Amino acid sequence: MSLNVSIPLVLTVYIFTFLIGLPSNLLAFYTFLMKVRQKPTPVDILLLNLTISDISLLIFLPFKMVEAISDRAWTLTAFLCPLTSFFFYSSIYISSLFLMAISVDRYLGVAFPIKYKLRRRPAYAVATSVVFWVVTCAHCSIVYIVQYEVLSPNGTTTSNSTSHCYERFSPTQLQIVLPVRLEFFVVLFCLPFTITIFCYVNFVRILVALPKIPTRRKQRAVGLVLATLFNFIVCFAPYNLSHVVGFVQNKSPSWRVYALLLSTINAALDPAIFYFSSSAIQRVFANCLATLWHKLSAILARYHLHCLTRCGEGGREGEVTSGMEAEELMT
Repeated sequence: MSLNVSIPLVLTVYIFTFLIGLPSNLLAFYTFLMKVRQKPTPVDILLLNLTISDISLLIFLPFKMVEAISDRAWTLTAFLCPLTSFFFYSSIYISSLFLMAISVDRYLGVAFPIKYKLRRRPAYAVATSVVFWVVTCAHCSIVYIVQYEVLSPNGTTTSNSTSHCYERFSPTQLQIVLPVRLEFFVVLFCLPFTITIFCYVNFVRILVALPKIPTRRKQRAVGLVLATLFNFIVCFAPYNLSHVVGFVQNKSPSWRVYALLLSTINAALDPAIFYFSSSAIQRVFANCLATLWHKLSAILARYHLHCLTRCGEGGREGEVTSGMEAEELMT
């Protein structure tokens, strides 16, 4: 995080993401967990893993808030620095992989409806999820390697500055960090993004051409595609492009912190994908909004009634006082 980064801006993004993302992701997690326990489907397993990825980021987000309040200085326990960074970055790439997997599931479902339905197994989604978690966690373990294991030419350990978390690197560390980040860009962003675009372009094309598909389902499909592409283009692309710029310039670009903020917002935007992907989530979200609106209406009605009562009592007291004053004047 550079010195000229606006602390209020960083805090605003973090707080917004936490307040919006945590309750919506917990609600989605509970819904998908119940669905998977009752009748698991591949897409529900993928969506469940996506919520777990978002929740893991949101759990560690308060630590990033403390870092922002301290003006980029890491004032917490030392071991929380690599742990927070590990879950923070892992969530970003886990999300891109599961968004890709969901797009593949949707495309195969409309392109090869009969064959895919016959061969569709929840076990495949479970195996895919395990592979995604292992691949991403293995890549993001670079946080620990750079933090603790990289040695300087004289043989002494060269870790990050103890006052800053995974931000300032020695030349030896940059020789490892920058090429690995470039690999992240190619393997964990470009490849999933390309596959997602291919699948969703053909998914929408096929779905729109089918005459018997209800309009509501087509709208849901378009909403799913737009939400997913928005996540890739706005949330993931700038941060991953910073890897390329950093590799070319042989240093982390100063605007990388802003790109990372956009990636953080992804945890608050994924519930939109859940909404367009699952009718169960739509019902749950609609029921929650209806419940909140009912409670809010009851509170407002109670407050309004209280105000009317107070105003009525004030009016009667005024009438009594005016009557007493008139009587005094007459006497």
